[in-house]
Amino acid sequence: MTRIVPSQPYSGQKPGTSGLRKKVKVFQQPGYAENFIQSVFDVVERAPGSTLVLGGDGRYHNRTVIQQAIRMAAANGYGKVLVGKGGILSTPAASNVIRKHGASGGLILSASHNPGGPDEDFGIKYNIANGGPAPEGVTEAIHARTQTIDRWLTVDAPDVDLDTLGTTQIGALAVEVIDPVADYAQLMESLFDFSAIRAHVQSGFSMAFDAMSAVTGPYAIEILENRLGFARGTVRNGIPLEDFGGHHPDPNMVHAHELFETMFAPDAPDFGAASDGDGDRNLIVGRGRFITPSDSLAMLAANAHLAPGYAGGLKGIARSMPTSAAADRVAEALDLPCFETPTGWKFFGNLLDSGMATICGEESAGTGSDHVREKDGLWAVLLWLNILAVRGISVDALARDHWARFGRNYYARHDYEALPTEKADALMAQLKESLSSLSGKVFGTLEIAEADNFSYRDPVDGSTSSNQGVRVMFRGGSRVVFRLSGTGTEGATLRVYLERYEPVGGDLDRETPEMLADLIAAADAIAGITHHTGRTAPDVVT
Repeated sequence: MTRIVPSQPYSGQKPGTSGLRKKVKVFQQPGYAENFIQSVFDVVERAPGSTLVLGGDGRYHNRTVIQQAIRMAAANGYGKVLVGKGGILSTPAASNVIRKHGASGGLILSASHNPGGPDEDFGIKYNIANGGPAPEGVTEAIHARTQTIDRWLTVDAPDVDLDTLGTTQIGALAVEVIDPVADYAQLMESLFDFSAIRAHVQSGFSMAFDAMSAVTGPYAIEILENRLGFARGTVRNGIPLEDFGGHHPDPNMVHAHELFETMFAPDAPDFGAASDGDGDRNLIVGRGRFITPSDSLAMLAANAHLAPGYAGGLKGIARSMPTSAAADRVAEALDLPCFETPTGWKFFGNLLDSGMATICGEESAGTGSDHVREKDGLWAVLLWLNILAVRGISVDALARDHWARFGRNYYARHDYEALPTEKADALMAQLKESLSSLSGKVFGTLEIAEADNFSYRDPVDGSTSSNQGVRVMFRGGSRVVFRLSGTGTEGATLRVYLERYEPVGGDLDRETPEMLADLIAAADAIAGITHHTGRTAPDVVT
């Protein structure tokens, strides 16, 4: 029987495409998670008896919220819940399950690449029927509902056994515990030439994959070791743990330092990769060669036709505004449309749904295609493996070949984390006020051509997204971008994106810090980073 539980509205964080993220202790408050889930159920479009997909990255509090959501789904008229065994579903796998099984949407329980554990982070987001993150209209409606909600609905029922495949009936609701890997692995086999990759592995090609004790582990073990034949132990930290084994599951040079040490050692394997907490990000590093996410997008787009799923060519390429323009040069060479969007996968979703783009990417290590409506870390790794197997060259050789053809975009992102919000806001406010006066200013050898606060008009629905980040463009193709990020749970993170373009025939084999030194100095002078924050160096360099 449905039980109505009185509730009080709360001033929750306005959920974006990354959903609602707070510390675990916040979510453990009575009614907190239930308020948000009920607000979702109250506003999203769904027919009676619809299917809901449910799962997460296995972090602390994951199982508790799954049981709450199942009982609430029963009370709110859903006909079926598909939940990953153990409560596990990577974000791209959840997107695929939603699409494959015709679900009305899904709740994904994750705080992405943020740390997990009793004192760390938790999150919930809702994905719609196309498998992608809820658009702004939906997230705004959810937020508005959290401000007025006065009850949530549930049923009295025992917990579902999440560790046994099969179906449990809760009233009219069928709860099916599914293999979280099976549908996803099948999709990957349809896109990539597993036979070519297996033959490459059998010829001696070696790999190291760091799952960071997060959700990608079971997927990587099944696909890389069981299906492609990589040696046992290729997947490191492959068991998802509630606290990610103490890791900060963000695949970058700081948090995946052990992988970097492996790949730059004398006896390094041929290929290295990692993924993040919920499986939607990737890190690519060859023997002695790190590939930036921006370059990875461009290199994958230039070679995607070598994989069966993309043999017919691409419809277009899309990148987020802070991502380097390396992909633009590939699009130009292939005579393809290229789209520069705000940060957020929902903008790619419109392009993918309309058939205007095939491959998309963000500088924050997120790359994907039209196979799902989320970025997909393991997909990017498999496309790299397919390309390397067919071309029969190393990561370093592929990178050098690419730069010789298109030029090189030296690129880095500097993150200043956990800044006092008022200081970060003051920095951005002053920077925006100065935009009109920046054109023509010279910083060392760099002259500013133009500066703006990026605005995007969606070519599909005509909507406009303003105030998306400050771009400072220099003559010759270099630029600096400044943005505040909302992916953390404490303070503000200032992200500074630095890009120097070297054309074909230029300095294509220099160290990135050396090539960006002038831009780093110019960025500090333009935005007053040290003045506003007191920081003399970033916390993380990617």
